[in-house]
Amino acid sequence: MASQTYTITKKIAKQGNKSILVIPSFLREDIKPHSIVKVTIEVIREAP
Repeated sequence: MASQTYTITKKIAKQGNKSILVIPSFLREDIKPHSIVKVTIEVIREAP
């Protein structure tokens, strides 16, 4: 399978005392459990 690239701008969510990044559901077909992905995070703006 060829490598696919997506650019997503998201607000970091909170779950309990952890910060999480929620993957949009439209990527469900491309990103399945046990998939290996490369994630690069660029902080655009800090939270107030």
